[in-house]
Amino acid sequence: MNWDRIEGNWKQVAGKVKEQWGKLTDDDITVIGGKQDQLVGRIQERYGLAKDEAERQVNTWIGRM
Repeated sequence: MNWDRIEGNWKQVAGKVKEQWGKLTDDDITVIGGKQDQLVGRIQERYGLAKDEAERQVNTWIGRM
């Protein structure tokens, strides 16, 4: 699945995002609103990861969708 499809179906995908990254809050999900850079930033913040690692996790997750 590509990011355009994820962004377009954010409400349906949001639950899967919370399953993958359980530290993200409902407010985080609302703020992210389907934006990939926002997701990466929130993962960095909640998990204390470097940007490279957060991007790698997101890209791996997208590849499994």
